[in-house]
Amino acid sequence: MSSILRVGLVQMRSGLEPEANVAEASRLIRRAVADGAEFVATPEMTNVIEPRRSVLWEKVWDEAADPSVAALATVAREFGIWLSAGSLALRSGDRLVNRSLLYAPDGRIVARYDKVHLFDVALPNGESYRESGSYDGGARAVTVDIGPIRLGLTICYDLRFPQLYLALAGAGATVLTAPSAFTRVTGEAHWHVLLRARAIEAGAYVLAPAQSGVHAASEGPARATFGHSLAVGPWGKVLLDMGEGEGVGFVEIDPEEVVRARARVPALGHDRRYAGPIG
Repeated sequence: MSSILRVGLVQMRSGLEPEANVAEASRLIRRAVADGAEFVATPEMTNVIEPRRSVLWEKVWDEAADPSVAALATVAREFGIWLSAGSLALRSGDRLVNRSLLYAPDGRIVARYDKVHLFDVALPNGESYRESGSYDGGARAVTVDIGPIRLGLTICYDLRFPQLYLALAGAGATVLTAPSAFTRVTGEAHWHVLLRARAIEAGAYVLAPAQSGVHAASEGPARATFGHSLAVGPWGKVLLDMGEGEGVGFVEIDPEEVVRARARVPALGHDRRYAGPIG
């Protein structure tokens, strides 16, 4: 692997059936590889978007037995790529987890990250989400080395908690992943500015493959996600914006850009401990 890393971001519209979703993700990964990607990243909930816990429970399994986990391992091994399965819904005991998996080119899982910050929100348009009702949040930040970069893993709602990104950057991460399924309402208001802020604060690349479009619903209103998969450079410049729809986008990652950005504004070395406010 050269020092310049070609990355493919997959933007998709996951539905109710994991087998079909993973087949579509695999098709788009194949397209990314055909255009030279060495590292491919997919969005949050690559395997399924199903809001009803009882139905979702019957469609997913523990990591070791889940067909989506095995299928993506096969894809990584077939193409010899680093593959970030942005997140998958998986069982963990009697609960669910929203888990990001990083596959090495031989298909092994070399890192796991369970989404720490869970999306419990009532939006102004009447939409309501209570992720903590079904999922257990993670409790550990995760970095992993892939070739010339150190990757820090996050998922979607984590974007609103800058301390996680600063901790990852402090641990040496130069590229941060933020696979997402942002709602259209929050995406229009906050998506671009949050991603640029996290990149600037950390002096790191941020890669944010996203879900896009109106998702199938077995009952109730359909969920609409914002799309606009982004890649942001360490100086805060948007390097890729995929807009709406499904497809693959590309960005070149140069580790030296991180070095230059952090030298220009060395804020990571200026953080200080301080007492809390009085009153």
